[in-house]
Amino acid sequence: MQLDLLMTRTNNPLWYISFLLRKRRKTLLEYKQLKELQSILKTQSVKTYFQPLVSLENGETIGYEVFNRPVASPLFPTTEMFYDFVGQTDLIFSLENTFREISLNRFSQCVQLQPSEKDSLIFLNVHPHILMDPHYRTGETLKLLASYGFSPEQIIFEISEKAAIENYSHFEEILTNYRSQGFRIALDDAGSGYNSLKTLVYLKPEFLKLDKTVIQNIDQDQTKQQLVKLLLNFSNESNTHLIAEGIESAEELLYLKQNGIHIGQGYALGKPKQELVKGTMR
Repeated sequence: MQLDLLMTRTNNPLWYISFLLRKRRKTLLEYKQLKELQSILKTQSVKTYFQPLVSLENGETIGYEVFNRPVASPLFPTTEMFYDFVGQTDLIFSLENTFREISLNRFSQCVQLQPSEKDSLIFLNVHPHILMDPHYRTGETLKLLASYGFSPEQIIFEISEKAAIENYSHFEEILTNYRSQGFRIALDDAGSGYNSLKTLVYLKPEFLKLDKTVIQNIDQDQTKQQLVKLLLNFSNESNTHLIAEGIESAEELLYLKQNGIHIGQGYALGKPKQELVKGTMR
């Protein structure tokens, strides 16, 4: 049936012309997007934001997650669209290397204005494939950190559970190498993917970040509460810090605090800003 329909359409000149025009427009759009991406990399025209992570035990800000966002444009109206496009190109390595240096450079600039934040933890989002890149494993990251006066112990590599890991055993070996240098790992978006347990077993993260979809309205949802309690028990027994991200309401924050969640992140504690602003528990 589908084959017959395809043959009918192919034999229709108007349909075929329309198909070619759509394909041409798509190709032209991708070309323009690629050119804009190359320009962003060359000029480093992105805004960098820092969102605080707060200990729910004592209210202290332990560190900041770093976000790099391009200025919205007709070609990339949203940050999500920008990163989705990047993932389809061969520039992902160049972009992550550039953004990593931008993150550390701008964090360093903020520290110069606020020396008390010098030893804060720095959470950097990294794609698993990037950690497997030889340039990441030959000491380049250590040299970059040293140039800005940071130590590997401050750096937390955030790896999304949604990202595809093709060889868990090999990736586990790579993470062991990073840990031997002082780096630590956070598993992001926990509870949102299909390989939660497998990823936990192989990655053995020092930080486990609960996805915001799990945290949303958790004070009212018993199923979410049961899931979080299970992960909290796992975290306590495996010496893992459990982070609730996407906390937006006072009710969510109160529930998480009362039930022993270690660390919180979200608008209820502090919005991403272009300077280092400590989070607060109201």
